[in-house]
Amino acid sequence: MKKSLILLFLTFTFFSYQEILTAQTSKVSTQAELQEAIFNAKAGSEIVMKNGVWNDIQIKFYGEGTKENPIILRAETAGKVTIEGVSNLRIGGKYLVVKDLHFKNGHTPTKSVIQFKINNDSLANYSRITNCVIDEFTQPNREDTDHWVELWGRHNQLDHCNIVGKSNFGPTVRVFLNGNENVYNYHQIVFNHFGPRPRKGGPHGETLQIGDSYTSMTPSYTNVSNNFFDKCNGEVEIISNKSNFNEYRNNIFFESEGSLVLRHGNYCTIDGNVFIGNDNSEFIGGIRVINTGHWITNNYFYKIRGNEFRSALAVMNGIPKSPLNRYNQVTDVVVAYNTYIDCKSPFQFGVGTNIDKKDVLPASEIRSARPERMLLANNLVFNHEEDQYPVVNYDDVGGVTFKNNYLNSENKSDVSNDGIRTSAFEVKKISKDLYVPTKNQEDVYHGFDFETIKTDLFGADRQKQNSVGAITLPITGNPLLIQKELYGTKWFSTEASNYKPKTIAVSSAKSLVSKLKSAHSGDILTLNSGVYKINATLIIDKNVTIISSDKGKKAELRFATGVTGFEMHPKGVLNLENLSLKGDKTQDAIVTLDKNMSKAFNLFIKNTEISKFKSVIKAYKASFADTIAIDNSSIKDCLTGILLNTEIDAKGDYNAEFVFITNSTFDQVQSSVLNYYRGGYDESCIGGNLVLKNNTFTNCGKADESGLLIQNHGIVNVDFSDNTFKDNPVKEIAVLWGEKGQKPVNNTMSNSGEIRIEQNLKQKLMY
Repeated sequence: MKKSLILLFLTFTFFSYQEILTAQTSKVSTQAELQEAIFNAKAGSEIVMKNGVWNDIQIKFYGEGTKENPIILRAETAGKVTIEGVSNLRIGGKYLVVKDLHFKNGHTPTKSVIQFKINNDSLANYSRITNCVIDEFTQPNREDTDHWVELWGRHNQLDHCNIVGKSNFGPTVRVFLNGNENVYNYHQIVFNHFGPRPRKGGPHGETLQIGDSYTSMTPSYTNVSNNFFDKCNGEVEIISNKSNFNEYRNNIFFESEGSLVLRHGNYCTIDGNVFIGNDNSEFIGGIRVINTGHWITNNYFYKIRGNEFRSALAVMNGIPKSPLNRYNQVTDVVVAYNTYIDCKSPFQFGVGTNIDKKDVLPASEIRSARPERMLLANNLVFNHEEDQYPVVNYDDVGGVTFKNNYLNSENKSDVSNDGIRTSAFEVKKISKDLYVPTKNQEDVYHGFDFETIKTDLFGADRQKQNSVGAITLPITGNPLLIQKELYGTKWFSTEASNYKPKTIAVSSAKSLVSKLKSAHSGDILTLNSGVYKINATLIIDKNVTIISSDKGKKAELRFATGVTGFEMHPKGVLNLENLSLKGDKTQDAIVTLDKNMSKAFNLFIKNTEISKFKSVIKAYKASFADTIAIDNSSIKDCLTGILLNTEIDAKGDYNAEFVFITNSTFDQVQSSVLNYYRGGYDESCIGGNLVLKNNTFTNCGKADESGLLIQNHGIVNVDFSDNTFKDNPVKEIAVLWGEKGQKPVNNTMSNSGEIRIEQNLKQKLMY
């Protein structure tokens, strides 16, 4: 009898518990049901969104959970609830958890996709976004600014999320410190996969920004740890630190064209991070230092080939009595126990010094305050190919102390003392991109508070076995620098598809139009020889190649009066090869959309003839090309050439990142052959790249009012070499920017004006 009563009691208890769980779990399938469930939620409630597409939904998730019993909003199945259209999510309250949602195919109607506040009276605290994805949820107009995640309040967490493909203005993730309720926030940004973030062609493309200029002296205590920054190329600042007491630990920066930048704020810890570059890019950076009291320890740098702002360690000059939004002097910074493998001139000091620009800049912009009381100690530099200039000093480095830094190449830098030692040590490769010394360099410098540097890059105890550099021996196992499975969600991947491109035969204009429309990204359209009379604009919204099937006989695309040739759409990639394009001077050959160019396009023209067009390439404002490449081609009898000049607001933006014009001829182009423009005094982006090499220009430019044949105002990186200019009725061929090292090389000029070098270019201040 007693056993029966106990069994009855346990059965009653079990079913009662099940009823409580059922009562606390609400499965919703409509916006109205979701809203009602949120309104009725209590501590311990779980709201489950039914699998499927939730379109045009603006979620306000609020409530008061507890640490033991948070309120949870989740997908029925992780990744199977997609938030699409004009949608966003705001959360306010305490102990709220959102997980498993996928934002795609849309954009936010406000300034954020996910915001840790509903309004100023309803902030989120002790709340969490986890296992979610934001995938190309970007504004139609890339000039519109938003943030994909905004952290407000205190003690919030963003973890195990994938945040991919932001191409419009604004940092991907931003931490706000406006008001006492947002400082001392102790946010956790951990185990996320950020990127790829494409090149943006101007400033305001950070992946992560903590604070801003005007709250930069406030304490944040944000922790950014164990994240994977994957090809985050938005601008020179991958992370922009703009507050005090933040920590950056154990993050991977993989082939990201920028740096971790201590832009404002003081007393940050940068420990145990990995920076991986490659042999192909000079824009991949490391750590840039500004302000006071930072400790930079145990970091590993591999193949960082960037210079100045993008060097492995870039230490800036400051502005005396700097306003909050400019550059404070570097003081009391420690850089210790870091390893640099195959990095070009890893230590660069006085970066940004611009005393020589006092004639074109106001005194408030002159960076003349040198680093003071800075210590570089116990760092290891190894290069497989000798680098005799490990230190670059753009200004005096008397305020920097060097102690027990070891390198394997002879040091011929201007900075040379007993603290920079050459030693014949060796390294061995133990995993991809990871090289470690074959033995410890035990002659370490014991500086003030160095006992607080307790472990190395892999967590080994420095008190038991210490060594110069980020890594001490022995290393247990076979450590990997990158383990992608640690970051982001388990159900989302940015890996390319395995689609095998098809080759599609085309024999008529009608066939070209229809097959282009139905082609899959990556397909190749081969045109039989002959004339194709095109009466409708060809839309390029995918990666497609159009090529003549017979290399000896170019197929001719002849466009009807007033019909634009090709119209580039977001993510369009057009490869033209071995073709002839002809107009009648009433149409443009290749143009972008005039609005809603949300993502970059690419254009590759090879062995192609382009003649009798109003313009060859025309980019509208807010459009952006990652790459435009013209090779071994002929452009003839056109009214204008390549127009990349619509970003005229002087805010640092421009219409193309890379422009390659090589081995080609330009004949009788009446106006601008090339107008490639970047305005505004800004150093937060690559700044444009022009390669103009081995081309011939004849009888061009007579109708251009500027008197310039090649216009490249404000473009930072220019290779101007081996070109021939003949009978071009212009005053000047080009004006090159001397400060950026631009100079003409092996060009031949006849009756075509001059190439002028202007040392310091006058530009409008942006700030």
